[in-house]
Amino acid sequence: ARRCAVISDQTVADLYAPKATEALTRAGYQVALLTFPPGDASKSLAQAERLYDGLATAAIDRADLILTLGGGVTGDLGGFVAATWLRGLPFIQVPTTLEADVDASVGGKVAVNHASGKNMIGAFYQPRRVVIDVSCLRTLHKRDLTAGLAESVKHGLIRDAAFFAWHEARAEAILNADEAVLAELVERNVRIKAAVVAADERESHLRAILNFGHTFG
Repeated sequence: ARRCAVISDQTVADLYAPKATEALTRAGYQVALLTFPPGDASKSLAQAERLYDGLATAAIDRADLILTLGGGVTGDLGGFVAATWLRGLPFIQVPTTLEADVDASVGGKVAVNHASGKNMIGAFYQPRRVVIDVSCLRTLHKRDLTAGLAESVKHGLIRDAAFFAWHEARAEAILNADEAVLAELVERNVRIKAAVVAADERESHLRAILNFGHTFG
């Protein structure tokens, strides 16, 4: 790729886009930064269209790359744009929240919302790579850190009882954002989620366990 479009919500872009664009430029890419307002309301066709406009202005074509930098909304929206611009561009996920680290970035589901419900318009579209830096979690509000832990506890319950017990033994270190502990937590989650997705990418049987009550709800 010659050019890279970095898609990020404005909050995350203020924190990490300068570092990301500097690294990409140093690696030889022409970088276009495309931002959108933070929040689930941005997961819309209207916002996707604004991002398409940005890709057109930056002349992003099939030889180029999209990088999503942020949480689950960014991965869903940016991944949907990657899946549909020019019938699909390669993209890389760089999640910056715990929920996105352990769940949303590893699964290949991309979508935007519709008036009839959440994630009603989307695709199964895998990133070429997921790059996780747990130091990004230092800027995450504690409420969002603990919310993301729900996905990790779920993985332990459905797939690895020893990992569930691991959470209990390290709860204080996790909540204090100990980077070594968080790195292990993320790695173990990714292994669990990736194994389930690899066995059933399109959720026809095994992958339903990841819903863990969502379906009944």
